[in-house]
Amino acid sequence: MPKRNRLSSILVIALIGLGLCPLSCAEEKDTAKPGYEGQRNAMVDAIIARWELSDERVIAAMRKTPRHLFVPESSRHLAYQDYPLPIGHEQTISAPSIVALMTQLLEPKAEHTVFEVGTGSGYQAAVLAELVKHVYSIEILEPLANEARDRLRRLGYEKVSVRAGDGYRGWPSEAPFDGIIVTCAPERIPEPLIAQLKEGGRMVIPVGEERGRQELLLLTKINGEIVKQSVLPVIFVPMTGEVQDK
Repeated sequence: MPKRNRLSSILVIALIGLGLCPLSCAEEKDTAKPGYEGQRNAMVDAIIARWELSDERVIAAMRKTPRHLFVPESSRHLAYQDYPLPIGHEQTISAPSIVALMTQLLEPKAEHTVFEVGTGSGYQAAVLAELVKHVYSIEILEPLANEARDRLRRLGYEKVSVRAGDGYRGWPSEAPFDGIIVTCAPERIPEPLIAQLKEGGRMVIPVGEERGRQELLLLTKINGEIVKQSVLPVIFVPMTGEVQDK
């Protein structure tokens, strides 16, 4: 787990950027562009050393997943730097270290099904797809959901299902889930998500009333009750939709 004297750095890498143009479909097909594998391995090595990433399966998934194919072409030279990048529609892709940390906290297993709130460009779902049986991901912005679904399909991520919708009420038809990961911050933990978490399941979610005062929480369901663990302060985009009426 990251030490508290590292928190200021995590806050910097979690800052929210402005939106740019969406990804180029043609560029997504170029998975063999020289230099990216070396940059990706260097990024993961730095995360291991700096943020105490220790799960070997998560490390392997981070080494394999081509983050440069989940950011706009204009930002690809920055894809393996450890900070968020804009992906269009005024949204961002999370910093790789945050993705790695949240994935490790989830303790994903090969037989697990995981629900993600906030598909974004699809990067977090792609990392999870290397680790679990299936990922169900929901994105409230329909254009972003459509782009992510098409991108993941083109890149061969068959174990990810994406739909446009409000993540507050989860995905009841596929529940319960072994793990739930939320990449946007509600003011309070949505009760429908707690109900859709399996016994023994884990949820990783940022919670807070305003940017700059959010906490990343790890929730575990034990004997039907939720045990909360505060991990570290973070900055995420707010959860929108029905949650704002609660």
